[in-house]
Amino acid sequence: MKKLVLVRHGQSEWNLANKFTGWVDVDLSEKGEEEAKEAGRKIKEAKIKFDHAHTSILKRAIKTCNYALEYSDQMYVPVEKTYRLNERHYGALQGLNKKETAEKYGDEQVHIWRRSYDTLPPLLDDEGLKAQNDLDIFKNLPIDVIPRAENLKVTLDRVLPYYFDQIAPELLRGETVLVAAHGNSLRALAKHLEGISDEDIMDLEIPTGQPLVYELDDNLKVLKKYYL
Repeated sequence: MKKLVLVRHGQSEWNLANKFTGWVDVDLSEKGEEEAKEAGRKIKEAKIKFDHAHTSILKRAIKTCNYALEYSDQMYVPVEKTYRLNERHYGALQGLNKKETAEKYGDEQVHIWRRSYDTLPPLLDDEGLKAQNDLDIFKNLPIDVIPRAENLKVTLDRVLPYYFDQIAPELLRGETVLVAAHGNSLRALAKHLEGISDEDIMDLEIPTGQPLVYELDDNLKVLKKYYL
């Protein structure tokens, strides 16, 4: 039996402020740090031992990964960081308050932007794109992989090559793997693993800081799914 554990990062400062975050490198809130530590405690209590861990290049996910490993006494586990596990890019919505955006554009439109599988949010303009591309966090990325905006379909297309090239081979070798990432990059993984339809994926919500365990067969098909 193969075991894959997904952990959505703890509450971020912009989760707390009810803002669209996306690729903005926002830190964890105090509550988010405690959620990440508690994830580690639950992993330790469940006696899950990792061989590899993977996270994004955004600090809220990296810190969650680190806390989860620290509080499960597994800081020796090798960690790989990749932009492919970044949150979905929310385009021009990034930094905007969700409630105020809903008041401006309507609840239905904002729900479509947030949850639709293949509808893009408003694109980042040229000035916003340049400011984003000039950040140190993205300096080692080819400019053509840094988006103006993404929907879940594009996020899935970004995440899956990393899953197939890095994570799946580890699982097939019988290793136990931790992925600490974001709501939408993990929803993309869950969509693939569970075969969730384009319509039903709109209703999937992965809570912050709650380890989600997948037990998989030799073909990486889901045998069992549960939260710790």
